[in-house]
Amino acid sequence: MTFTHIFFDLDGTLVDSSEGIHNGFVQTFERLGLPVPSDQKIQSFMGPPLEVTFKEEISEEGAEQAVQLYRDYYGTKGQFEARLYDGIKDVLEKLSQDPNKKIYITTSKNEPTALEMCEYLGITEFFDGIYGATPAAFHKADVLQRAIAENNANKDQSVIVGDTKYDMIGGKTVGVKTLAVTWGFGTNETLLAENPDFVADTVQELWDILK
Repeated sequence: MTFTHIFFDLDGTLVDSSEGIHNGFVQTFERLGLPVPSDQKIQSFMGPPLEVTFKEEISEEGAEQAVQLYRDYYGTKGQFEARLYDGIKDVLEKLSQDPNKKIYITTSKNEPTALEMCEYLGITEFFDGIYGATPAAFHKADVLQRAIAENNANKDQSVIVGDTKYDMIGGKTVGVKTLAVTWGFGTNETLLAENPDFVADTVQELWDILK
């Protein structure tokens, strides 16, 4: 199948940002004077929108402050504690050179931070658009729907590439194909339980599906 519009998740799909995200959560809980969750628990925070995680882990009332504290750390330090997965830059470069394909980022990370991270990693030039969470629309389906609408993407020829169940759910919600990558933050059990249309265990397999 040939895809004309490809929507990539960022964290855990293109970028190993686990160190910065982990440190961001540790700093947030410490600054709030709360017990720091275990490493395993923090791992489970990687994927859902921050707003959802903090509402569940702290409270509805405390979530807004927690999100701001997290972003204070992440914006100044955490976003730079990241690297591209091996081989990803080559895939993005080759896809960007195909005149029949448009590629985008659709992330639950807030949009200004996503833009800064892409600049830092040297990948901004490959994308036709970079879309992130806004205060009013932070679920993956919201971000994806905005990207599709603004680019008049044909859903039948569109695919979302992601590493967590939230990417798969978002894709199915808006009606595009789903491609799961297994090297990221989501567990294979929860990822594959969403029955993605395609699965890539390696970056080479990702290229073989998208080329």
